[in-house]
Amino acid sequence: MAATDKAPEAVSRVNRVVTKERLLGTESRWRRFGEPTPAGGSLKEDGTPDYGVFGPGSVAWEVLLHPATIFFQSPAQFILQLTYKPILAGVRDWDPISRKARKGELTIFDLFDRAQRNSGIHTPMWLGDTATARRVAKHLHNIHAKVAGDVIDIGHPELGGYDANGPREAMWAALTEMHTMLWVYENLAFRNGRPPRRLPPEQRDKYIAEVADYCRLFDSPEGEIATTMAELKALYDKYDELFKPSRTMGIIPATGQSFHTIQKASVKKNFHISQLRVHAQLVLSQKIFAYPIMGAASGKTRRNMGVGPFKDKVAVASTKFMLPLIWLAQQPCVERRMMRIMWGPDAVKLIESARALHDRAKQGQLGDAADEVVA
Repeated sequence: MAATDKAPEAVSRVNRVVTKERLLGTESRWRRFGEPTPAGGSLKEDGTPDYGVFGPGSVAWEVLLHPATIFFQSPAQFILQLTYKPILAGVRDWDPISRKARKGELTIFDLFDRAQRNSGIHTPMWLGDTATARRVAKHLHNIHAKVAGDVIDIGHPELGGYDANGPREAMWAALTEMHTMLWVYENLAFRNGRPPRRLPPEQRDKYIAEVADYCRLFDSPEGEIATTMAELKALYDKYDELFKPSRTMGIIPATGQSFHTIQKASVKKNFHISQLRVHAQLVLSQKIFAYPIMGAASGKTRRNMGVGPFKDKVAVASTKFMLPLIWLAQQPCVERRMMRIMWGPDAVKLIESARALHDRAKQGQLGDAADEVVA
């Protein structure tokens, strides 16, 4: 058979059809190393409940468990994480979506699946007991073992290379996850019947101090781990060159291809009418709220995204004029669907368990579960 005759076989490997069942997914899409144990579901050696990395009464749980975070977390995280060049370089060079795109086998479902698994795979580290958190952190360490390269950006060789499991990248992966949650909470979360607003300075600092413990799960450099907002700002300033926009970041060093161009071309080529289910979900989870999510980010992050002055003003304004829709997204019926489809069944159980514990802590029913409870 001639080489050109193999193309149809390659195309046949692409699963274009998206059923309702495939869109929703089962536990296996998110679960790693067995069913996670929820925070408080096991005991420490001293016989006290093991609440994991954060625990009930923490500012981190107050932020993470809010319906706004459940709805907006993943797209907000991608905004900040993908402006950090070493993370984008790792996705560009090593992620399955990049490898599939180079072969012309990428579909819109692959992109959706990538986003869909994001929050749910991480949830056991945020809401599980210590053993569960460490187990999932080890899994993430293992799958990122090969994600390294000599070139972050071909247009800026002075930036050097990247290593997903190196201390610097490990720290920023964790920080960008958690910092975006705070942005969402402060700019989009309705609390106690009142519009979104910033936390008091002491609670913002406490949040960052709690996030420091999460960073330590990934061997972040101890001397650099931020414990206050001021220290976090100093960290951003130190690594500013790794966040600045660049026209050449999307070029894959090994092939010279544009990462974004080959994605679009492959998705277009592999379209199937059933994929409209995916597009509908993406409209709800990302497209409708693209501007307010962008507006919740810092102005510097928007500039690093390449957002111009007019679009920047629209993004900030949208966090106000779209408040009715933002409020609607946080209502139980909407949040429940988003939680199930974008976080997965295990995460739903962990969130429900953590919310019950957190409510008890706020009512003073868990003793010294946390030093301070958010009002």
